[in-house]
Amino acid sequence: MRLRTATMVLSASLLTVLTRMLMVGVPAMAAGPPPAIADGQDAAPGQYAFAVKLTMTDLPTPDGGTRDSSCTGALVAARWVITAGHCFRNAYNVRVSHPVARVTTATVGRTDLTSTIGHQVNVIAVRQSPTTDIAIAKLAQPITDIVPIQLNRHKPRIGDAIRLAGYGQTVDRDESSLATNLQTGQFAIVSLDAGYIGVQGRAPRRNTSPCLHDSGGPYFTQHNTDPAVLISVVSHGPSCPHTETDQSARVDAIADWITGVIGRTPRTATPSAAPTRPAAGNPAAGNPTASNPTAEHYRGDDPNPGTRTVVSATVLVAGFGALATLTAAVGNRRRRRRHSARQGVRSHRRRP
Repeated sequence: MRLRTATMVLSASLLTVLTRMLMVGVPAMAAGPPPAIADGQDAAPGQYAFAVKLTMTDLPTPDGGTRDSSCTGALVAARWVITAGHCFRNAYNVRVSHPVARVTTATVGRTDLTSTIGHQVNVIAVRQSPTTDIAIAKLAQPITDIVPIQLNRHKPRIGDAIRLAGYGQTVDRDESSLATNLQTGQFAIVSLDAGYIGVQGRAPRRNTSPCLHDSGGPYFTQHNTDPAVLISVVSHGPSCPHTETDQSARVDAIADWITGVIGRTPRTATPSAAPTRPAAGNPAAGNPTASNPTAEHYRGDDPNPGTRTVVSATVLVAGFGALATLTAAVGNRRRRRRHSARQGVRSHRRRP
């Protein structure tokens, strides 16, 4: 009887120990690695497909070597990604309007970076905002099956709730902690100035905050099935995680400049939709030749943007005087052609 009682007591004790071990082990197994956007959470598969990871391979360094890096961004048009301006810097930390790395790759529509869905496209050109920490990067090929994020054109309000998506680190200055799944968190706007918005984390925790390589990540709003609206992009702030204020670059303040560069963004992902190009000649609308005569035209795919608009405006302003001048010029050209024909000389016009 005593032996049986002792056996039962030992069995009960062993069962208690095993139960405690299992209870301790389950949370440890379920927790996994810490999330990125410090104390954020995984985005669902396919969620926020406009989010972009920019991978820079072989960036130059001051000592003549190279390094790799990455930023976050968002698709704002079929061939354009918005990100932080400081993501494109030369070896001496100066922002530049051209790709810096040997290869810069945009991964778009891939929530889980270990998968093969979405697109990988090279960046071929860059335009820097003249007023805030924002750059627009042009893709080698258009992406037409993902709805771009829309640009905010209204002044944000303090207290507004916004969401952030990013592919940054989970632990500050730990490259091994880079997220392999798009991360997200909720924030509130706490301050405004001419070029920047101050934000603080709200959920999943109060110390939810962007980390290194979240630079350029989109802060946005989205209601139900409406397209997401881009409010700002990650610029700078304290080491993560923290409960202090991060600064993000405002989009509404330069929305006209952005559309001047990329053309009007279509609201749906339709391959046949053609962007509307604004008139040329306005530096604020993104005319690259206004401040740099050698700069490349990036507006749409038109190799000579705005020419027809400028000619039409000249005729309208000059009125009948311009029409008379044009008539005289045509008459002179006809007389020259008749003279050339008499001399046996063939005239050629250069194709526009």
